[in-house]
Amino acid sequence: MTGLIPFREIVLKVHSRCDLACDHCYVYEHADQSWRARPKVISPEAVSHTASRLADHARAHALPSVTVILHGGEPLLAGTDRLRLVCEEFTRALAGTAALDLRIHTNGLQLSRRHLDLFDEFHVRVGVSLDGDRAANDRHRRFADGRTSHPLVLAAVDLLRSERYRHLYLGLLCTVDVANDPVAVLDALVALEPPRVDFLLPHATWETPPARPDGTPDAYARWLLRVFDHWDRLGRPVPVRLFESLLSTLRGGPSLTESLGLAPTDLVVVETDGTLEQVDSLKTAYDGAAATGFDVFTHSFDQVAAHPGVRARQLGLAGVSDTCRRCPVVRSCGGGLYTHRYRAANGFDNPSVYCADLRELVEGVEARTAAEATAAALTDTGELGAVHDHLTRVLLARLHADLAGDADWDRAWALLTAVEGAGAAGEAALDAVLGHPYTRTWVLTALDRATAGRPDRPGAARRLAALAAAAVLRGGLELPAEIRYRDGEVYLPTLGLLRAREPGTDGRAGLRATGEGYTVREDGREHRFGTAAGDARWQPVRGWAPAPDAAPLALEDLDPHRNCFARPPRLRLGSGEAAEWRERLGAAWALLHRSVPEFARSATAGLTTLTPLAGGPRAGDRGEAGRHGPGALGLPYAAGVRETALALLTGRRRARLRALTEVADLYALDGAWQHPSPWRERPVPVSRLLADVHERVAVEAYRRATEPGRAPASDRIHRALDRLSGAAELTSSGKRLVEELRWELKAVDA
Repeated sequence: MTGLIPFREIVLKVHSRCDLACDHCYVYEHADQSWRARPKVISPEAVSHTASRLADHARAHALPSVTVILHGGEPLLAGTDRLRLVCEEFTRALAGTAALDLRIHTNGLQLSRRHLDLFDEFHVRVGVSLDGDRAANDRHRRFADGRTSHPLVLAAVDLLRSERYRHLYLGLLCTVDVANDPVAVLDALVALEPPRVDFLLPHATWETPPARPDGTPDAYARWLLRVFDHWDRLGRPVPVRLFESLLSTLRGGPSLTESLGLAPTDLVVVETDGTLEQVDSLKTAYDGAAATGFDVFTHSFDQVAAHPGVRARQLGLAGVSDTCRRCPVVRSCGGGLYTHRYRAANGFDNPSVYCADLRELVEGVEARTAAEATAAALTDTGELGAVHDHLTRVLLARLHADLAGDADWDRAWALLTAVEGAGAAGEAALDAVLGHPYTRTWVLTALDRATAGRPDRPGAARRLAALAAAAVLRGGLELPAEIRYRDGEVYLPTLGLLRAREPGTDGRAGLRATGEGYTVREDGREHRFGTAAGDARWQPVRGWAPAPDAAPLALEDLDPHRNCFARPPRLRLGSGEAAEWRERLGAAWALLHRSVPEFARSATAGLTTLTPLAGGPRAGDRGEAGRHGPGALGLPYAAGVRETALALLTGRRRARLRALTEVADLYALDGAWQHPSPWRERPVPVSRLLADVHERVAVEAYRRATEPGRAPASDRIHRALDRLSGAAELTSSGKRLVEELRWELKAVDA
């Protein structure tokens, strides 16, 4: 079925009754009372059919793994014989089809060595429900006669966390009650050393709202934030799924729990009579809310997955209310648990009954963790460069995994490895050639071809050999470098173009540095090439020092991989053209630093390479960022001084934003919302609006400084920033960047 989202998790009700009488239980105490008509224990036939249906479903959708959660009621009441049958049937059915993750959620009262030995045999992990310390747990989790269950649960957890069974310990589930002491609750849970803690909001709807003893709309947020603060002070001693989900979505990652975030549900429930139902929490909404009309004896899991109720919980952003879609925290809260949105008048098309709590919780966690959640690369140019250098090495390693086994590639890779192991000189030389911006361009292009099944092995081996040889020469290393020339020439990254033979010839040769030049050795003969001016066989990469105390920049017009901009690159500049371009660059550089010094310093930080681009001047000329590593910028060669200054400024702004988005998540779900832009006729995704603002703040500063009397245009930028501030797509890093832009614009206005 088109667009069907398969089930990866099933909740199997193996027993429908419970030995506790918890007054907050959604199965027995809420609207749906269907448990009364169901058998106490699941039948062998229902177990067998469920296992078979799940195996068919896994095969049909090529699922690598499935999770089966044994549930109730209290699942341990089913007895070890029935639990063994369940484990055996699912293990047999899934063998050779998908990995099986078996779990059980229990109140722990019946848990014994007999159970744990069985679970050890079938790798069943155990989650235990416990609401904290004794006072908290006794508030709801009591026997029918009012007796406490707390000592028995602690004994069960102690057995589970013993050395013999510790590997089966899945974690603790705690239902929140704001009347309990949040610090005491967390301390009690942490003392039991769980692998994970889940905090669950009590199930409620707009028809049956949650208890709020103090009458405030944010009582649950304040309670959970006190837990978060204590958890943070303790050094986050155990994972807490609710908090880790929030931290993930605030950074642009996925939700880690069904109760938060926009991820589609992939869970189905099988009752003790084989009935197939939606998620159990729906029983809180109204009688029959979880029903599908299907069962394992006559229906497939695909039929259930196509049920309108199931599909409604898989719509992501489209499945939340209009109020939620306009909310800036919807990516993190996801509109809350589907059940908690229910209102009799209009079903589930509402914000959560915990809406105020969820917003305050998300914003509270974000405020507390903004510094740690913000990518360091956002504020530190050196850190950004270091992250990108590491990224290039990671991508190169991936390319090696695709091309290893080719003799020429392997020989060049061995030399590169030898350079890396040649001490400080080798490491510095390798950093230089791998940090060359167009090394990234080559790696990405080669990876694209390899991924598409069309690897250019000869071309990749030639470039890798040239990289290794360039590193050997830069480091002055006594290593046997080899080049592979094509059409008589080879480009040595960061150094220059060597014409080793006549045009039209291909081959390989040894290469080493000798005094004021290079020596190429081929077929027992040596050919010397001078690196001094005048030897036409050697064309060096030119440099330009923008200021006496500034590091020289490479004027790169040789690297064949510099063709990564919207405009084509210029061919090799003549000596006169290069001198003229240096002069225009110097004047443009001085103009920038004179008119907008702060923006100029930011624009030139990390800049290493300028590439002249072809074509004449155009209205609104901008510098260009392409598919390359950080540090490169393409500039229109024929642009005048003022245009070149603006191109330097805007191009570096574009390059910086691109570099940031490659290593940090500034936004998520780009395109899910469309935003009005002051500069465009149609609404745009958040990525486009952010890019426009990022560039226009600098342009506004430049034009105010260089065009006296020009009317300010910052009002439109302010409107765009306001729109961005409320954009749900932005992560913590994205919001930090927007605040930086706001401060930059305030400085311009001032």
